[in-house]
Amino acid sequence: MDRTPLGSLVVALAAVLVLGGLTTTARVAGAELARNGGFEAGLDGWSCTAGSGAVVPAPVHGGAKALQATPAGGDNARCTQTVTVRPDSAYTLSGWVRGSYVHLGASGTGTTDVSTWTQSAPDWQRLTTTFRTGPATRTVTVHVHGWYGTGAYHADDLSLTGPGGDPVQVPAAPTGLTAGTAGSTTVPLSWTPAAGATSYHVYRGTARALTVTGTTATVTGLVPATAHTFQVTAVNEAGESPKSAAVTATTAPGPADPPPGQGLPAHALVGYLHASFANGSGYTRMADVPDTWDVINLAFGEPTSVTSGDIRFSLCPATECPGVESAADFKAAIKAKQAAGKKVLISIGGQNGQVQLATPAARDTFVASVSRIIDEYGLDGLDIDFEGHSLSLAAGDTDFRNPTTPVIVHLVSALKTLKAKYGPGFVLTMAPETFFVQLGHQYYGSGPWGGQDPRAGAYLPVIHALRDDLTLLHVQDYNSGPIMGLDGRYHSMGTADFHIAMTDMLLTGFPVAGDASRFFPALRPEQVAIGLPASPHAGNGHTAPAEVHQALDCLTRRVNCGSYRTHGTWPALRGLMTWSVNWDRFGGWEFSKNFDAYRWS
Repeated sequence: MDRTPLGSLVVALAAVLVLGGLTTTARVAGAELARNGGFEAGLDGWSCTAGSGAVVPAPVHGGAKALQATPAGGDNARCTQTVTVRPDSAYTLSGWVRGSYVHLGASGTGTTDVSTWTQSAPDWQRLTTTFRTGPATRTVTVHVHGWYGTGAYHADDLSLTGPGGDPVQVPAAPTGLTAGTAGSTTVPLSWTPAAGATSYHVYRGTARALTVTGTTATVTGLVPATAHTFQVTAVNEAGESPKSAAVTATTAPGPADPPPGQGLPAHALVGYLHASFANGSGYTRMADVPDTWDVINLAFGEPTSVTSGDIRFSLCPATECPGVESAADFKAAIKAKQAAGKKVLISIGGQNGQVQLATPAARDTFVASVSRIIDEYGLDGLDIDFEGHSLSLAAGDTDFRNPTTPVIVHLVSALKTLKAKYGPGFVLTMAPETFFVQLGHQYYGSGPWGGQDPRAGAYLPVIHALRDDLTLLHVQDYNSGPIMGLDGRYHSMGTADFHIAMTDMLLTGFPVAGDASRFFPALRPEQVAIGLPASPHAGNGHTAPAEVHQALDCLTRRVNCGSYRTHGTWPALRGLMTWSVNWDRFGGWEFSKNFDAYRWS
């Protein structure tokens, strides 16, 4: 959240290399291994994402046909073929391409994956690269792809030469699937390895729940006190095995008190109160916050240094905030709000409050200092509003299910510790910007492609790890560049379409960085609120009341949707969040009055 009236965010974009594959047969040493590299047999042997590829008679480099593939939305028109190879052997990959930002490469080499590309090829241009396979490598995946938002590219006469290998067989179905002790929303699973498998798909009922490379997995986000049936398949380059024998596990009952949502009303209004600082919006006393506000986030608890983990909070000095109440009156007003059913949280971070829990010591200091603030003021929970470089993924940390970046691992550990300390009634909320969440739909961290801002999507592993502990996620749908929705189109802030598209992604789930095998699961609608600036002074992306009502109509009743079509209807959507109570007061309480005026059903 910005302390200044306006904020901005620059979004950097970079290329993404993703893997895929098909089977092939053995070849003699030194022979051509790519099947149908000239596309004379159509797309036989090739698989193109999202139906993006087609065979055309012109332009061609050789023969009578060539590949034409068209990137669209979140798809980079990636066409792949998996080829059997020999371990510890040298190979040459080449091909002819036309278009802008066309990439040719090989992955799964067992040594260093390779890629070569051209920024601009108005006429046919040859790309070539070489690699050596690892000591246990028996298949590699060759790929050609374009770039998001660019025009169609062409490829022809793709070639992979070197010694051939033995054909890959589809693995047998896994055996020994067992379920461990179930929690209220989780079930741990384990099974026996299947020969030749490179990964495993875990199914809950008929739907794929997740994909893992090991032989254990924990399925999350389940309904308490319910029987759930699971199966597993083994996967490699040749395909997917039949499903294993099924196992059924019943989740434990959930906590009876408080109910889901930690006692929040069905539709809640969340606002940040400038309690520790002053800006142009003026100071608002806790006792003067209208009853419309259901959750009041105290902005901000601040670190003594970026890496210390030590968080402090104090009321705004009277010299900066005329009319500020005493600490005793402030605490009494908090108790009065709580007696009226409201929740009061300490918010950590904001635009200027960078927090990096890079060590176990910083994590422990964070837990201790936040606990002191909660206990001193008798608060209901914690809001995480980390911005800037507080969360940034280390290079190569691209699996949001199993993050290794210390600042993320220690933050998750700290928040789980606080949740366990204060019990099920502890309210935990987060307010990331779209850059840190929805942008992961296109670009996730620095990744293997290099150059991308490592903050992009950096909240995804935190949200995933805490999805069973998280009360509310209210992404800031403002101070943002255009973001691509699940419809493959870019949406700009300040419109109903932007809020519909961004919220639909959270409630539907989405592939991360274009990789369907890394599917970010949907949040429950009662965990989601839409973040908005309270007035044009509060941040870029102010949305007119009519547009806010249109977004709520579409998401909760699937009417008045405009050009965007949601993937579901969510009448239990929790509500709205705004920056801030102070700015709403400055604007004549327009935002909160608009919330009160909306008919949720």
